[in-house]
Amino acid sequence: MIQSFIFSEGRHVGSDLEIEALRLVRADKGLILWVDLDNPTDEEIKQVLEGVFQFHPLAIEDCVTDSPLPKIEDYDDHLFLVTHAVDFTRTEKFNTTEFDIFLGKEYLVTFHRKPLRSVQSVIERCLKNSGTARAPDRIVHLLLDTMVDNYKPVTDELRAELEEIEEAVLGTETGVLTAQLMQVRGEINLLRQIVRPQRDVVGRLSRGDNKLIRSVMLPYFRDLRDNLLRIDETAANYADQLLISFDLYLSKSSFQANDGIKALTALTAISLPATVIGSWYGMNYKHMPELGWRYGYLACALITITLTALTWRWCKRKKWL
Repeated sequence: MIQSFIFSEGRHVGSDLEIEALRLVRADKGLILWVDLDNPTDEEIKQVLEGVFQFHPLAIEDCVTDSPLPKIEDYDDHLFLVTHAVDFTRTEKFNTTEFDIFLGKEYLVTFHRKPLRSVQSVIERCLKNSGTARAPDRIVHLLLDTMVDNYKPVTDELRAELEEIEEAVLGTETGVLTAQLMQVRGEINLLRQIVRPQRDVVGRLSRGDNKLIRSVMLPYFRDLRDNLLRIDETAANYADQLLISFDLYLSKSSFQANDGIKALTALTAISLPATVIGSWYGMNYKHMPELGWRYGYLACALITITLTALTWRWCKRKKWL
């Protein structure tokens, strides 16, 4: 689907133009054009990216091919950005969608394979508020800022999951804890894997060494870079906290295993007197004088009970039982 929006001095003046009309608006230097490609067809990609804007072939190739990491490429008349947006819900857990941006002097093209609430939010804001879309770099900042804001529910959910893990580690039920630990570890690693290069992308935009980013926008991009830095530091703290919980879980599991071994050892020790005496009299020697003794059975029983009781008492003192 192709959505297009035309702005003049920040005011919305047109939407959803045909391809030929996009070419005409593209040639008008007094207008700001934003084209949003939401899961476009191959024909739409060719018409817009190649036909209307004539982007660099390498940029188009990177756009239509999934990229695992954010990045930024500087071409002659435009910037190409690969970012990852998060549309987080508790049921879907932590999923990301690649969000590509072509930034020119008087135009902006965005590309994504799935609908994004952050993009729709910025569109509504630009249409309602006069002056919001005064320049393409302003719209780019709004998009990136909204995407970064959407990381907060992710960090909040990760913190809640870490608290659940800590309670489970300190509690008695740890049956499925290993799977939960590995799942949260993967989510934290994914968050850090995305945020770090995305921070570098925004950092390049905030340095002021590109003519497509106006100097008035540099403080906003620096603030955005700092927000990403804080998210990265939060994720690093979560990783350390998870490692502590994992070490505590391993220690507790080892302790529980030792308790089981102690219990088995105690049972073996308690049964040892009866086993020894039973083995002794099971050897079937021809001459065993006590077999003919009147009180032989009683003496054997008393010896067995006494040794078993002493062994049981010794195991209790060692806290094996």
